[in-house]
Amino acid sequence: MAKPGKKKQKGGDPDRIATNRRAWHDYEVIDTLEAGLSLVGPEVKSLRAGHATLGDAYVVFRKGEAWLVNLHISAYEQAGRANVEPTRDRKLLLHEHEIDRWAGKVREKGLTVIPLDLHWKDGRAKAEIGLVRGKRSHDKRHAIREREERRELDRVTRRGRR
Repeated sequence: MAKPGKKKQKGGDPDRIATNRRAWHDYEVIDTLEAGLSLVGPEVKSLRAGHATLGDAYVVFRKGEAWLVNLHISAYEQAGRANVEPTRDRKLLLHEHEIDRWAGKVREKGLTVIPLDLHWKDGRAKAEIGLVRGKRSHDKRHAIREREERRELDRVTRRGRR
């Protein structure tokens, strides 16, 4: 049963803007964190319309700040001249100790930070970012094999209950 006041939409979670599905396939996610995004007005309107792509986005740490690079938010048509560059660097709003801890891990261990999804929380745009390590091709094959085995097991157990 749907919660009162919430409209049920096709396609899943109404608060989800975009998901980086490729990240779960190409990377091993070690840790996640939720960060706010510093945006301008037309970008927020465009996000409300669901016009964002996380494909090549990643996070860099500069001068004690975290920046989201290559996040593509399409221009909002009704904004006119107020639109900004679609792939500009956007500041992530994190606590200083979180930035220091993750920047240290990225420097020392050769890990990277990428956005896993964009969503709305209390009317504000948030990015779930993940500290990740790249998977090798044999790791990907192993993950695919496990997923297929799990599907087959579910299929057999469903058939057995009928």
